[in-house]
Amino acid sequence: MLDTYLKNLPANTGALVALCVVGSILGVIAWPALAADAPGAAMNWGAMTMELLGGLALFLYGMVQMEVALKAVAGERMKTILAKLTVNRFAGLGTGALVTAVIQSSSVTTVLLVGFISAGLMSLPQSVGVIIGAKIGTTITGQIVAFKITKAALAMIAGGFGMLFLSKNEKVKSYGGMLMGLGLVFFGMHVMGEAMHPLRSYQPFLDMMQTMTNPVVAVIVSALFTALIQSSSATTAIVIVMASQGFISLDAGIPLVMGANIGTCVTALLAAIGKPREAVRCAVVHTGLATTGVLMWLPFISVIRYVVVAISPAYPELSGMEQLAAETPRQIANAHTFFNVANGCIFIWFTTYIARAAEWLVPDKALEEDALIVRTKFLQEELLTTPSLALDSVRMEVMHMGETVNTMLKGIMPAIINGDAKALEEIRQMDDTVDILHAGILDYLAKISKQPLLEEQTKELMQLMEAVSNLENIGDIVETNLVVLGHDRIRDKIHVSEATQQVLNGFQAVISKAVAAAVQAVAQSNERSAQIVTGMKDEINRLADSAATHEARRLVAEEPNRIAAYTLEVEIIEKQKRIYYFAKRMAKTVLPAVLQQRS
Repeated sequence: MLDTYLKNLPANTGALVALCVVGSILGVIAWPALAADAPGAAMNWGAMTMELLGGLALFLYGMVQMEVALKAVAGERMKTILAKLTVNRFAGLGTGALVTAVIQSSSVTTVLLVGFISAGLMSLPQSVGVIIGAKIGTTITGQIVAFKITKAALAMIAGGFGMLFLSKNEKVKSYGGMLMGLGLVFFGMHVMGEAMHPLRSYQPFLDMMQTMTNPVVAVIVSALFTALIQSSSATTAIVIVMASQGFISLDAGIPLVMGANIGTCVTALLAAIGKPREAVRCAVVHTGLATTGVLMWLPFISVIRYVVVAISPAYPELSGMEQLAAETPRQIANAHTFFNVANGCIFIWFTTYIARAAEWLVPDKALEEDALIVRTKFLQEELLTTPSLALDSVRMEVMHMGETVNTMLKGIMPAIINGDAKALEEIRQMDDTVDILHAGILDYLAKISKQPLLEEQTKELMQLMEAVSNLENIGDIVETNLVVLGHDRIRDKIHVSEATQQVLNGFQAVISKAVAAAVQAVAQSNERSAQIVTGMKDEINRLADSAATHEARRLVAEEPNRIAAYTLEVEIIEKQKRIYYFAKRMAKTVLPAVLQQRS
């Protein structure tokens, strides 16, 4: 079962763990040379390297385990909160902080923002407030690792392991994963601390750490290190562990965590490559705020130090390195929080201007350039580790796909009745877009299915798969049946009377309404819209009977080419009824089983 969880590690963190393992092996190989360089060969560099990197691997895996469990437990609720509580910049700031603190991933928060902006549910200025809040939410990691409860770490690991591997209840397993992950975080920190303890008496290392008192050097080193490993949490943990050993003073720790704020933006910038303009703008805002905040506070590190010392616990009974080790970890964690909260209080007043700057730096592409590219709009790889949010992005993509299908339905009847071959071909080509989106959604759902899912999430995934297939079938009916009927009308030179046009257009309007409601039902998980679709059955049958009566009267009328016209018009009505059939099946995926049987 452990291999399942290892497979679900996010790519970056999995690479970090692999790097730690490789580093440990290299440490063993390089140990003779390292030991020879040390005065008196007093330091066992190979063992120290293995312990340090092994502890870092445990810490990183614990953070990922805790993150995955938190997303499973609270992901859906956090998405709802983020969607509803961003009515103004201040609500957005608080919401961004809360969501990021719970799901422990500012990148996931940013991906959600991209989806909401693309869907028109949120403006870019509103998203700026949430991004500012997300920076505050990330400081919870530093606050967690600053607690010294390593004695309880193994008990937490054992308890969480029991819940995770012995329970059959998915929620209990999620809480177990969270507890086990937290235990691994503290145990990994303990291992790293023990590994670094001998360095207290190694003067070359202590001299090197003195260079970190230069804030510019500390910021640059921390930013580069964080950019390399793509984990500000790992950087913060290492800084706090080193502080707990008395190696880092508060004056050095503050610029180090500030530098981590800049370095972590590399992850957002890399994730935005090749993504829609909204994603690039969010990444630019993220990077710009972090960099500006650091540059703004760099001359005032002494102010941060004064405030942090005043609000953090002190241990005057200790002295020297022992006092430094006792006080500095919590002070650094508090400095990290104070720095981001202070930035939030400043930047929140300028969200509109920040958004305008991002739009100026990342302008919209030309319409012709965007029109040439057909791709899914809301499906983000970063959300796959949070199944509830990934499934929600599929719903948004269903709305995107539904817009194309509805455009086809609005255009097909005029094209059949009066249009030329060019108009019919344009509608046929729209189904190529529908097919691309359908394939993209199914591929994304397949990736979600590989994640550990709750029973309810598995059911939702199957329902979405069925709904998307039904929507694709509607597009196929338009392409392979109704477009062909339009070409038959042109070939046979059939004239559709005004009275028949009214019948067909009226029927088509009701069908289009049913499809639009079915798409809304799936995209918003709206049972009311689904019931509207299933409740239209009697109206559809009545219209079909009325159309059949009208066609019967036309058949006996003295009109030219009446047999071909009758056949064409009856076929159109049958295909419209078939479209309603798939719309109804689509809507039923949203309804409870009891209501499905009744409709």
